[in-house]
Formats: sequence, C-alpha cells, structure tokens
Amino acid sequence: MAEARVIPIRGGGRERTAEPRGNNGSIRGPVPVTQADPSVLEQRLADAMAFLRRRLTGEYEVDEFGFDADLTDNLLMTPLRPLYEKWFRVEAHGLSNLPSAGGALIVANHSGTMFPMDALMTGVAVHDHHPGKRHLRMLGADLVFKLPVLGTMARKAGHTLACNPDAERLLRNGELVGVWPEGFKGIGKPFRDRYKLQRFGRGGFVSAALRTGAPIVPCSIVGAEEIYPMLGDLRPLARLLGLPYFPLTPTFPWLGPLGLVPLPTKWHIEFGEPIRTDGFDQQAAEDPMLVFNLTDQVRETIQQTLYRLLTQRRNVFLG
Repeated sequence: MAEARVIPIRGGGRERTAEPRGNNGSIRGPVPVTQADPSVLEQRLADAMAFLRRRLTGEYEVDEFGFDADLTDNLLMTPLRPLYEKWFRVEAHGLSNLPSAGGALIVANHSGTMFPMDALMTGVAVHDHHPGKRHLRMLGADLVFKLPVLGTMARKAGHTLACNPDAERLLRNGELVGVWPEGFKGIGKPFRDRYKLQRFGRGGFVSAALRTGAPIVPCSIVGAEEIYPMLGDLRPLARLLGLPYFPLTPTFPWLGPLGLVPLPTKWHIEFGEPIRTDGFDQQAAEDPMLVFNLTDQVRETIQQTLYRLLTQRRNVFLG
C-alpha cells in the first residue's frame, strides 16, 4: 500500500455555497434529500469508491500533526452528523464571526460528563455550516492522546495537546483552533453546577493568541450540560482506573451500555464577536495583568451569553 504524502499545515478551507438559514439567522443544516433519489445514491456510492481508492493508493495528505483531512471528512465526521442534525438538533449562531481564512482561537465552555460531545458538535458546526468549511483543530488533555484507538483518531482528526507551542504553531499557520479552558473541571462538574463556568486556568490560551495576533472568539454552548446529568462521583474507582472522576448519572452505570446513550437535548452554539489581539505589542503576552484581564473578559462574555441563551430556552428538550 502506498504511503500518504506529508505536507505543511495550512489554514483556510474550500469555498462552498452557504447553508440555508432559519428565521433567526441560525444555521439549520443542509436541505434534506430523499433517499429514494437514484442520482444521490449513485453519487454517494461513487464518493465511497473514490475514497477507498485514495486510501489504497495513498493519494491523500497528512500534515505534521498527523491530520488526515480526507479521512476526517469522509469517515470520522460521518457518525457525528446524525447526532448534530437529528439527535441534538443543533442550531449554530454567529458563524459569520469566524474568519473564512487565517488563524483564530475559539474558546468555549465545557461539559459532557462521559464524552466531550460539545467539542465534537462545535467541530461539525464549523466544518459543515461555516461558508469556508473549515476544520477546527482542537486542543485536548494528554489523557485523550494516551487512550488506545481514541488517541490515534484524535490525531488523525487534527487535534493535539493543549500546550502553548502547539497552539501557537497552528495559529501561525492560519488554522482555527478550539480550546475548552475549564478542562476536566468543566466536563466533570456536578449537575447542580451546570452552566456555571469553572476556573479558566492561567490564561495560556490568551498568551498564545497575543503572541500570534490571532482573534479570540468566545463560544457559548447550551444543551450539552444535560445529556449526562452527573449526580455523583465514585472517586475510589476513578483513582483505581486512573481517571479524573467516575460519573454516576440517572442511567449510568445502572443500565450498562445503554447508560452511555446521551439524552436528546436541544442545543444552541453561539459564536460571539471576536476579541482582537493584533493591536498589542510583541511583549504583551508577558504582561500578567493583561493576560488576566483578557482571560476574565472572555470568561465573562461566555458566562453572560450562557445566561441569555438559558433565559430564551423554553425547554431542555425542545429548545
């Protein structure tokens, strides 16, 4: 089997037609096509055969981080789309605040308990529903990349460790980078603390943006906190397994594998106005007060947007 060619990373994405919008301007996904349409089925079969041919002949590209765009677009994102469109019925707002080309840092609130579904759904929103069809390069905890299979898939999907050198390298190369600064404190917080932002660490993401001059885009996600309501934490078992926590939810572990099925909540993802960093000088990233103030500004913007979205929500499952 031929080897894939390694290429330098580069930002941007292929220009395609914009997706249809709802009455409030949110992206609601592509117009559905009936499965009975023979031309559609033939095209899907042709695309699948072309993908298989590229994999067998090595006619695909991999960048320095291990990102395989062909595999991501045609395989890894495929099971996420039904979740986005049918299960969580995600509505993405403010996608126009994301640049069509060039680097930017998306900073979002974190939740999910079992799996970082919020990060995955944000990636689908950016790739499938932004006019530039861009890939979101996520920064993850080292635990993710130590896991068998999952770590390899994360690398192939373009994600890397949550560290400043990798973040700056991606931003300088014009990539959209996603970071969830709450980390495990956010994804594993009790249900009673839902939508209350945890500490944002030391502001490393702000330093990376300042050093590269990339804009910071606050992102607020409503709906993900309720998919696995965390009612308790079995800490002794978590320590035994080397995990940050072991969640107890209304369905897990009581229902076994069925307990891993997320509740079908209605989601809203809102991308706020970018916070520019290109007006600061070269030494700005070394100023702790500036880093702190920008970190606090991003955090407060996300928190206030969450409160607004929650007041507008009629029902957890209906939106």
